[in-house]
Amino acid sequence: MNYLILVRHGQSKWNLEKRFTGWVDVDLTENGKLEAEKAGSLIKKKNISIDLYYSSLQLRAKNTLKIIQKVLNDEKNFTKNWHINERHYGALTGLNKVEMSQKIGEDKVHQFRRSWEMKPDPLSKDSPYHPSKIETYKNVPKEKIPDTESLKDTYERVIKFYDEEIKTHLGNKNILISAHGNSIRALCKFLFNLDENQISDLEIPTGNPLMINIDNKNNISKCEYLD
Repeated sequence: MNYLILVRHGQSKWNLEKRFTGWVDVDLTENGKLEAEKAGSLIKKKNISIDLYYSSLQLRAKNTLKIIQKVLNDEKNFTKNWHINERHYGALTGLNKVEMSQKIGEDKVHQFRRSWEMKPDPLSKDSPYHPSKIETYKNVPKEKIPDTESLKDTYERVIKFYDEEIKTHLGNKNILISAHGNSIRALCKFLFNLDENQISDLEIPTGNPLMINIDNKNNISKCEYLD
């Protein structure tokens, strides 16, 4: 039996400003850095040696992982991959969630954020927020860069990465993944066999490690948030 630990990055600057972030590459706030330190301390208390580390390409996830590794005194190289990036919010990117709720209604904003197949209008390729304009994604194949995504779209790319990269190591290695609310939500849907309604209600807190006991046949015996 080994461990799969999922950590949503600490609070980002756009989390604080309540903006739809998606693929925009914003960094952690000071509070987000403290959340990452706390996550590292909670993992350290479990006296678990991590064999493999993974992160999205995004700064907030990478820096969360680096802080966790520093706390664990384990700065081995980690794998960075765009498949576990946050969901792309299309034309909502950069907009304030509270202001949008006032403009189009809370129910509509909730649908955009949590419905399984609904996706916002595409983000213009001329926008400075479009991933093709962001240096972080220069090595992502152009045909793979989205203009918008639904949660279903996010799920499909996350689980593709899980099947190809993560799955073979489960039960043999302790793995830590630093990612995002929607990419972790997608993994939880798959691992816990959640339906589309259950996944829409699942909250993923920032900087709080979710520790899953899992064997090499993908059987889960225990799952808990560390505190």
